[in-house]
Amino acid sequence: MPDFKPKQILFTPDALNKNGEAVAAKYPDAVRLPIKQHNRLPELDDMQHYKAKSDLLVLGRLKTREIKYSGRSSDFISPSLANGCYGGCAYCYVDRHKSLNPITVFTNTDEIIATVEKHVMTQPWPRVPNQTDPQFYTYDIGCNSDVSIDYDISPGIADVFQFYKEHTRAKATFATKFVNHNMLDFDPQRKIRIRFSLMPTDVSKLVDVRTDSIEKRLQAINDFYAAGYEVHVNFSPVIVYDRLRGVERDWEEDYRELFRQLNAVVSTEVKKQMQSEVIFLTHNEMQHLANLNINPKAEELLWLPELQETKRSSFGGINIRYQHQLKARMIDTFINMLTEEIPWCGIRYIF
Repeated sequence: MPDFKPKQILFTPDALNKNGEAVAAKYPDAVRLPIKQHNRLPELDDMQHYKAKSDLLVLGRLKTREIKYSGRSSDFISPSLANGCYGGCAYCYVDRHKSLNPITVFTNTDEIIATVEKHVMTQPWPRVPNQTDPQFYTYDIGCNSDVSIDYDISPGIADVFQFYKEHTRAKATFATKFVNHNMLDFDPQRKIRIRFSLMPTDVSKLVDVRTDSIEKRLQAINDFYAAGYEVHVNFSPVIVYDRLRGVERDWEEDYRELFRQLNAVVSTEVKKQMQSEVIFLTHNEMQHLANLNINPKAEELLWLPELQETKRSSFGGINIRYQHQLKARMIDTFINMLTEEIPWCGIRYIF
């Protein structure tokens, strides 16, 4: 885990509740600066992309606590507990919409919990089993941040964990690129599903900026299952490349090796409960232009116009994804490789 020690704490006055004060107290040397809105930061001299992720912490109150339908990795998407991440992954969709995207922690976790409680209790019960879970309504609690990082920053995250652990109808899930051993002290009794994000090691070193290594994530799988978590994996994003792109092998060879590494490290008990999710790369024109300044080597793998087609996002931006017919063949190839190498690992969804 990174040694996160922000030099400045930007806060909205309504964020300094008991939880907010507890967060701020963890960083007594940080300069506190009041702001009007957590999503509109003041101009900060000489602040750069990665430096903002290390040096700034924003405390805010989440006012719009909307729950969205998902139907993929979860039934629903919970109101965000935080926004932004210590990592600087070259493909991160959260970073696309902000020039600076430091960690923003929402301190009103009690109100977020109450929103989920009200929502889940309006759902039909008993629940009809589906691909997200056979028994519980599942809520993704980390779509806009990495909960493994947030857990050490805000005591409110442990309160959220406790809520889902005790709830008779709800279950939490989140994907992560970090290994937080402090979370092993919490026994969620399988009511929290952690999804470790995986990709070939050499590619991860290039695009998974400032995150824990693939080897470390692989080694953590059995430990988190033993601690009481449900542990799945997330192959995302799948990036297609060949030897001409500065890597020693092509994407198919590297994924076969990744599957073999996973097969070697995961215990028999963990294999019995494991599922995966597979998402092929979607990139963004504005992010591409930003990366040319901060991580140009990554763009040699991410921006491949000869393989990709454009699509305008719901936010109006220009996204690129692999060409439709080509991607269909890529998906078939991925499924075949996974089935051959790790047939015990089911695929919840792939696109």
